[in-house]
Amino acid sequence: MSILTVEHLSHGFGDRAIFDDVSFRLLKGEHVGLVGANGEGKSTFFNIVTGKLAPDEGKIQWAKNCRVGYLDQHTALKPGQTMRDVLKSAFSYLFNMEDRMNEICDLLGSAGEEEMTALMEELGEIQDMLTMHDFYMIDAKVEEVARALGLLDLGLDREVSDLSGGQRTKVLLAKLLLEKPDILLLDEPTNYLDEEHIEWLKRYLTEYENAFVLISHDIPFLNSVINIIYHMENQELNRYVGDYNNFQEVYAARRAQLEAAYKRQQQEISELKDFVARNKARVATRNMAMSRQKKLDNMEKIELAAEKPKPEFHFQKGRTSGKVLFETEDLVIGYDEPLSVPLSLSMERGQKIALIGANGIGKTTLLKSILGLIPPLSGSCRLGDYLEIGYFEQEMPPGNTNTCIEEIWNEFPGMNQFEVRSALAKCGLTTRHIESQVRVLSGGEQAKVRLCKLINRDSNLLLLDEPTNHLDVDAKAELKRALTEYKGSILLICHEPDFYEDFVTDVWDCSKWTTKIL
Repeated sequence: MSILTVEHLSHGFGDRAIFDDVSFRLLKGEHVGLVGANGEGKSTFFNIVTGKLAPDEGKIQWAKNCRVGYLDQHTALKPGQTMRDVLKSAFSYLFNMEDRMNEICDLLGSAGEEEMTALMEELGEIQDMLTMHDFYMIDAKVEEVARALGLLDLGLDREVSDLSGGQRTKVLLAKLLLEKPDILLLDEPTNYLDEEHIEWLKRYLTEYENAFVLISHDIPFLNSVINIIYHMENQELNRYVGDYNNFQEVYAARRAQLEAAYKRQQQEISELKDFVARNKARVATRNMAMSRQKKLDNMEKIELAAEKPKPEFHFQKGRTSGKVLFETEDLVIGYDEPLSVPLSLSMERGQKIALIGANGIGKTTLLKSILGLIPPLSGSCRLGDYLEIGYFEQEMPPGNTNTCIEEIWNEFPGMNQFEVRSALAKCGLTTRHIESQVRVLSGGEQAKVRLCKLINRDSNLLLLDEPTNHLDVDAKAELKRALTEYKGSILLICHEPDFYEDFVTDVWDCSKWTTKIL
């Protein structure tokens, strides 16, 4: 049974086409991975099928009474709510039933015999429904999912306006999982999740009895939970049965066949054109030339899609730093309350260190404390000599109305426009992306703009806060290569061992220092 059917969908922004006559179907219980490079339109597709965006053409049809849950990269939470309020709102339909049950109880005191019979029957149905949906265990369910995603330690009575972007995403994901809709639409749910919580989500989705569609660039995670791939590329949407690895094999074979057919056809076209050119003027061979020309005119041409620009990251190496990059002495990090025990750490030239551990235990705070962006609660941090630091923040500040060109020009005013455009193009951004405002780009495209700033400045120490979030497979692989070859030192926050294990020299487990109860 089809839960969602999309037929002949076409959509674009201005003169930029995103989809051209694409179709999609989702069957009951299917676990689908929606894959493709940054900017191909995966999040746009979600916005169209959920009705947030109207397509230029096409038909979207949902099964009757289908409940849809959508985790959006940019969903906002209402200020004034606590995390507990948001999570319990997943059961709002049950709380509405409880209100009706209490209303019926009030009415029973004054009801006549016939009305009382009807009210008692409705009361019994509501009580059965509440029992069937474990209404009286809602608090336990909320705490179970909150614990699994690392929210319990933040305090469920904490207001959502006090949360970071990553913490808000986890709250929305927890609410969605508590709702258990008929179909889950998940847009990069592993961003902001640490390894432990990714493992929990992996188990949850593997056992999920309903259908879901998942956008993710985390290939090991994707492979472990999906059984269908839809690949989005060059305005097309194609279906493949199996996991991501199987899709890659079939896709590569199809592309090789298409390229071989294209070469054969180009050879035939060349031979036909040559024959026509040599024979069309001679009376004896004019008819044969016209026949060849007709064949050329009626030939259905094979077209190869233009190669997407692949990013190239080459970090500029600054001068040699001092031997010791930084030293902390009894450093206690935090805001209102300590996030760590007193830390006496040091990092030396040549080290490449991964900071790991659950979200919310102070990894980002440690980076900002080292940089002097946040004052320590006590203790000190001393930076070494001759440092040239490159810092990649996890999130771009909100409200930025700059175009990509302006964003790089502000950082490097000495560049001319050609140099700015070339720098952005090397990071895998097309002309249309380069001329757009940064805020309208996808998360992956925004990350490439920030990386563009980083790689064009001399550095000998990189501080990177989850740089792989939102990056597509090609960009992630290129970033890994660039960091492996980088001659400077690296302090990296990352939850993907597959990304960092091959090039780091040390792994610091921040959970050993935290004051948080894990």
